[in-house]
Amino acid sequence: MRAEITQQNLYLILAGKAAAVAAFIAEDEHLSPLEALTKFYASETYRCLEREETKYWHLGPVALYQDYCMA
Repeated sequence: MRAEITQQNLYLILAGKAAAVAAFIAEDEHLSPLEALTKFYASETYRCLEREETKYWHLGPVALYQDYCMA
C-alpha cells in the first residue's frame, strides 16, 4: 500500500525538513538552532512548505534552503 501525502498528514514530514533547513540557516547566519528554526518557521518558504498544494514537500533541504535565501 502506497501512502498518499495530504494536507491532513503533511505535518508528519515537516519537522524533519524544517530541522534540516534550520541547520543550514544556523551555520550560515551564525544563529543558535532554535533561533534558526524560529526564523525558518516565519519565512515564506515555510508557509509554502506547509501547504500540500504547493508540492514544496517534494523538495530536499538544499532546494528549500536555496528558496529561503532567495526570498
